[in-house]
Amino acid sequence: MFLKGKTALVTGSTSGIGLAYARALAAEGAAVMINGFGPAEAIEQERAALAAASGADAFHSPADMTRPDEIAAMVRECADKLGGPDILINNAGIQHVAPVEEFPLDKWDAIIAINLSAAFHAIRAAVPGMKMRKWGRIISTASAHSLVASPFKSAYVTAKHGLAGLTKTVALELAEHGITANCISPGYVWTPLVEKQIPDTMKARGLTREQVMHDVLLAGQPTRQFVTAEQVAALALHLCRDESAQITGSNLSMDGGWTAA
Repeated sequence: MFLKGKTALVTGSTSGIGLAYARALAAEGAAVMINGFGPAEAIEQERAALAAASGADAFHSPADMTRPDEIAAMVRECADKLGGPDILINNAGIQHVAPVEEFPLDKWDAIIAINLSAAFHAIRAAVPGMKMRKWGRIISTASAHSLVASPFKSAYVTAKHGLAGLTKTVALELAEHGITANCISPGYVWTPLVEKQIPDTMKARGLTREQVMHDVLLAGQPTRQFVTAEQVAALALHLCRDESAQITGSNLSMDGGWTAA
């Protein structure tokens, strides 16, 4: 358990990739604060399971990732209850698929707020403590869409490109403080976020569900396989090791070869 004594805060972690991060970190002994929405009973089950796996405390924060004040309060609560955070994983994200001229303004604002601005606010709040401890790991879930674009995803592609730039800037600023900042950019991972965008893509492109899955989602991944949440979490764990101290400012692709072309 190489993370015993460390604390991790993972946003958007009550399901999908975020929950996989939390489980992987807890399995290595980290105290974990998860964040997100969902049924209270299910969240409590996951929180208890994380505490049991780590042998440390685990808490849930319902902070709204569109509200900077709640994000800052979540980081303070993590510090007060668990210490840290030593590890910050920015994972909260939403998606909407529509042609640019029809893209709803409220969806644009929400995607930019949750997928990009929330990471800035969390990093801003967490960095002073990391500097004080002279150790930190900042990991953001970007996407293959931080490197390439796809039609009908103007807000998401914009946010993910911005997240990659934010990560590089933070890495440079913190390079002499024992703190690394990196992105993980998965291709399509079978998560609720991906599943929910299928109906919108069906409508936007006039395709069936099966066509969306095989001719859109997996068309760009040469392996023709979805990335798993556990694979993404394993890469995050690697970045948390002391052996990874010189990996910073990187955007690490895990996309079945999508961005190799």
